[in-house]
Amino acid sequence: MKFGVVIFPSKKLQDLANSYRKRYDPNYALITPHLTLKTAFEASEEDAVLYAEKLRQIARSTNAFTLRTTKISSFQPVNNVIYFKVEPTDELSTLHNEINQEFKEQNLEYAFVPHITIGQKLSNDEHSDVYGSLRMTRLNHEETVDRYHLLYQLDNGSWTVYETFRLGKE
Repeated sequence: MKFGVVIFPSKKLQDLANSYRKRYDPNYALITPHLTLKTAFEASEEDAVLYAEKLRQIARSTNAFTLRTTKISSFQPVNNVIYFKVEPTDELSTLHNEINQEFKEQNLEYAFVPHITIGQKLSNDEHSDVYGSLRMTRLNHEETVDRYHLLYQLDNGSWTVYETFRLGKE
C-alpha cells in the first residue's frame, strides 16, 4: 500500500492552485493541492499504525508555523513541473527532516524544495508556453499551518487521509 505525508493549504490557496491544475496537472482529480513532506512510499497497514504514532509524536513537539507563497516557479530542466514556490522556513525544514528521519529506509529522490504543484507531465513546448506566461505572476499568500496528514492511495489511484496530526496538540 502506498502512503505519503503532506500539508494541505487553506481552501483559498487550494482554489487558486486548482484554477491552474485542472488545465495543467493530470493528477488534478487524484489528490488535493498539497505540499509534500514525505514522498510516496510502500508500507503495510501494520507499519502505517507505527508510522502514525511517530508522526503523532513529531506533531506534538512542533508548533504551528507560517506558510508563505510569493511566486510561480519550475523544476525545469530536471522535470517539467510548474509550482507555487513556498518560502522555506526553519520550522518547515525541521518538520520535513524529522519526518524523513523516521522513514530512514525510504530514499529521498530530490532535495527538499517546498512547493505546491500546479502543472506537471507537460511536453517541453507546453511547459515553455505555460511557464512563460505564469512566471511573472506575483503571489502574496500567507497562512498558518497547524496540521499535516498521512495519506494512503486507493485502488483507483486517488489519495485520501489516513490520519491528521495537529501541531502542538495532544
